[in-house]
Amino acid sequence: MTTMPVDNDKYPIPALRLKVTGGAHTIAATATTARNSTAFSSNTRVVSVYATGAVYLRFGDSTVTATSADHYFPAGVYYDFAIGGGKVGQLTNLAVLRADASDCTVYVSEKQ
Repeated sequence: MTTMPVDNDKYPIPALRLKVTGGAHTIAATATTARNSTAFSSNTRVVSVYATGAVYLRFGDSTVTATSADHYFPAGVYYDFAIGGGKVGQLTNLAVLRADASDCTVYVSEKQ
């Protein structure tokens, strides 16, 4: 279970901390699908994604691949994605594929 910080009135603040060790991932998005080489921690429930160029992305297990039929993610957007956990099961990897002619970088931060 994730515990959120509280304000002075003891109300939860909807914020998660960044995973300190091993929680930052960089994925090169090229014309060939690529995924994070290290699986997300079993304690991670949310990942933040930022891409320097437009990409297609798909979450899954260690064999996941991305295609142009997957979700389009625009350049320059910082977005949080729930990756499961608990009774739902957890997605452990993110696959990306560039959406245009230029290679780019996708940054992923695990939050706990």
